[in-house]
Amino acid sequence: MASNVYRSAAQVTIFSTIEKTLSFAYRIILSRLIGAEGIGIYQICLSVFSVFLTAASSGIPVTVSRMIAKQSATGTARGKHAVVTAGVLSTLMFTVPAAIIIFFGRNLLSFLFPDEESLNIFVLLLPGLILTSVYAVMRGTFWGNKQFLPYSLIELAEDSVMVILGTVLVFSATTPTDGALRATVAALISYIFSFIVSVGWYLTHGGKFVNPKEQLKPLLASAMPITAMRTSTSLLNSVVATFLPALLISACGYDSSEALALYGAVTGMSLPVLFIPNSLIGSIAVVVAPEMSEHYYAERKETLKRDVEKTIKAAVLIAALLIPPLFTLGGDLGELLFGNAFSGEVIRNFAFMLFPMCISMITTTVLNSMNCEVRTLIYFFVGALFMLACIFILTPVIGIYSYMAGLAGSYVITAILNVCLLRKKCAGTKCAKYTAASAAVCVFCSLFGLLLRRLTYSLPTIANIAICGGAVTAFTIIAFFTLGLISFEPIKKLLKIRK
Repeated sequence: MASNVYRSAAQVTIFSTIEKTLSFAYRIILSRLIGAEGIGIYQICLSVFSVFLTAASSGIPVTVSRMIAKQSATGTARGKHAVVTAGVLSTLMFTVPAAIIIFFGRNLLSFLFPDEESLNIFVLLLPGLILTSVYAVMRGTFWGNKQFLPYSLIELAEDSVMVILGTVLVFSATTPTDGALRATVAALISYIFSFIVSVGWYLTHGGKFVNPKEQLKPLLASAMPITAMRTSTSLLNSVVATFLPALLISACGYDSSEALALYGAVTGMSLPVLFIPNSLIGSIAVVVAPEMSEHYYAERKETLKRDVEKTIKAAVLIAALLIPPLFTLGGDLGELLFGNAFSGEVIRNFAFMLFPMCISMITTTVLNSMNCEVRTLIYFFVGALFMLACIFILTPVIGIYSYMAGLAGSYVITAILNVCLLRKKCAGTKCAKYTAASAAVCVFCSLFGLLLRRLTYSLPTIANIAICGGAVTAFTIIAFFTLGLISFEPIKKLLKIRK
């Protein structure tokens, strides 16, 4: 069983890494072709779209996955089909009316966008709201049935369609707004692709749509707290996308283009780099969350504790391995990848945010597996309020950095609250010593990188990234192995041949 978990996690992680690499490369292409202003418009449209998509379906995949796993153990094939049908029905009940209302009442949302052209770009995404919400249910179906390969392939194919088509379309864009429009068209076509392929896979591999009556109520009851938290996250991003540029204009004296460029540099360039751990942790969560939920409800306390410890340590390790190279080479990465020195400055200055971010993300997943969705929702709101307070209070003082300071602080708050609750729900979990040791090694390796970077300051950017990046990464890995913070055991289990 452990070997299967390692293999599944590795499989999802590999495909997710390829997918995120494509997305990251696409961000670089967009930044070069449509600039920070175009990226800013594109980000605002996606942020508003994400609010509605998240409200429609964000809690559904996890809930469908859990309920299918339960039906596999205690129910019937018809029960699994009913779960899937209930998921599709629940998303369509929201997305179809929402899309119609938004289309005909689009002017009511005009205050969220800098101009009418941006609003029209957003409206193009409305068909994707319906299609992607159904695809979200299909994702949960793949997870619950442990069909990680087709899930990974469809995710990768969807991203590939968007990247290839978007690059072709954006290449001939004449203005930043035109570029944002073309990138949005590519995104919509990728949504259509994933919907067709995923539903086709489900129907051709024994899936059916049946009467969902007995599964609809429990599905909604379980999904609503998760949906509320993720909807709030998207809504928060949308609020920030709307009001932060306005604050930069009114409080800091920037014009509209400058404010959008700053916002685009942070959210479209710096944060994608700092959020690299998200895809890795997300891959782990997809595989281990159903396992931990099963252990929790079966009261296998020792097994649960062991899995929780391994999962949290994996998240801490991911953060600790990435921080030193990002701290050392943040400025170089901004220049090389985006041609934007400011984005690199943000990466360097907030690299250490990865520690609380990774801990917050993984502990939220663990707690949700233990039926703590309401508590994690409350903790999210506490962190979100702190971030908003930072933006409104600190923007006149430190400009766009108020957003990054608030974001880092919100992760610290939710990480602390999550860990405190986890100690009660899973008594005896021991991760503090490992986390402290990893943080100490991370700081030491970051200082090593800083000194090395100063020695090589006269070298070209690419040479610095190759030399300093390789040296710092190798130094960090060696330090972790020397102190026994990394083990070969998971690799041995992954490579073990089944008999």
